[in-house]
Amino acid sequence: MFKWLDENIEKIVILVNYIVMTGIIFVEVIRRFAFGQQAAWSSTIPIYLFLWVTWIGCAYCCKTRSHLRFEEFRARLPYRGQFFCILTDHFTWIGFSILIIVFSVEQVQIAYDNFAIVQGTDDVMQWWFYLATPVGFSLIIYRVMQNLFEDIGRFQRGESMLIKANEAAD
Repeated sequence: MFKWLDENIEKIVILVNYIVMTGIIFVEVIRRFAFGQQAAWSSTIPIYLFLWVTWIGCAYCCKTRSHLRFEEFRARLPYRGQFFCILTDHFTWIGFSILIIVFSVEQVQIAYDNFAIVQGTDDVMQWWFYLATPVGFSLIIYRVMQNLFEDIGRFQRGESMLIKANEAAD
């Protein structure tokens, strides 16, 4: 169960949010042009859902090693240089993620304390959507740590480093 969840959590969250976003937009466009009506929240909720897609998608890219990289440069480095660059990437991701988590938790707390609701709704809280940032970056740290341990193991065994994203999928 945990292995399946580890393999699919990002895909599930992204897919569910995309389906809900698409459904809201599709229905509301039909309502607007066919009936001249539109829910007040129909342009706001999809934007908030996109926060979940964005940050969970970022974690997925870290998992698959398809985030921003300098592949051509690294491929030309010696083995230890490649490992050093990969370690630098991992620690930069972790440090940046911790910084984002600290400040985004404050934003979630402010929205929670002030009972901030989504524009056009009566009871949908903004903090539910703002929670996407600390959750997403926590998942990024988890994925980066998985890759870090895998890379250290590869280095200790003398195996080649995973420089390109498609190598990680193999």
